[in-house]
Amino acid sequence: MSDTTASLGRKIGTAGDLQSVVRTMKAVAASSITQYENAVHALDDYYRTVQLGLVACLRQGQQPLAQAQAPRPGAGAIAAVVFGSDQGLVGQFNDVMADFVLRTLEDLPGAKTVCAVGERIGSRLAETHLMLGKSFMLPGSIGAITSLVGQVLVEVDALLAKGEITQVYVFHSRPHAGAIYTPVCQRLLPLDETWRRELTAMAWPTRNLPEAINGAQAALPAFVREYLFVSLFRACAESLASENASRLAAMQRAEKNIEELLDDLNRSFHRLRQSGIDEELFDLVAGFEALAGADSPENL
Repeated sequence: MSDTTASLGRKIGTAGDLQSVVRTMKAVAASSITQYENAVHALDDYYRTVQLGLVACLRQGQQPLAQAQAPRPGAGAIAAVVFGSDQGLVGQFNDVMADFVLRTLEDLPGAKTVCAVGERIGSRLAETHLMLGKSFMLPGSIGAITSLVGQVLVEVDALLAKGEITQVYVFHSRPHAGAIYTPVCQRLLPLDETWRRELTAMAWPTRNLPEAINGAQAALPAFVREYLFVSLFRACAESLASENASRLAAMQRAEKNIEELLDDLNRSFHRLRQSGIDEELFDLVAGFEALAGADSPENL
């Protein structure tokens, strides 16, 4: 069925409205990227401070924590906290993360339970063979990340207390200049001897030997809590920055496609309109010539 000028006009109007929506979402995504990236950068110094506090305690004390020992033989159940998105229009963001989680967990022994942070990633993981645990909603702002991290830590503590898990892994996307973002995995727990060796290998920034006030055994649990908190907070902020970067890229592609569609529709509209004008002119000329021929002396 051929288009008419009226139908093409409606299509152009619809495409224009869609272009306005895409531009608005593009601006929101660009603004969100900035605030989440600033939050990640602001955490760098604090994260470094917490690490140095742990170094001081671990060098002064003998053992990290009772709960930080290596898992018992045969007790290797894993809880995976996976950050995705609640909303769509993010390209392959959730698909890439789900595939990365599957590939990573396949190489790890033991039972796996997945806690999804984000409705879309939860739906994507539900299509796999992985067992789903508790799901969480993504925060809509920087200030709401603290509440989410608290909920995740409460759930992890409950699973550890019940003996249902011995290891915790965190999966999230990290902003990357060359590829917009890249999926990464961090082992959050247990805080075992391997974790202790890697941490104590850090160089102390001054020549003064560190010493924990009131003893390492009193200070270490507080530093561990802050370490877990800031690790999850940073993972969430990086994931949200990556999500908005993916949405921005998707909106840029959509905007380009809409512009190309509008160009095609406008060309078709003007061509069809010009064709209609030409037909009217031809009819007018033909009618004039017919009238002029009827009034000529030869026909009188």
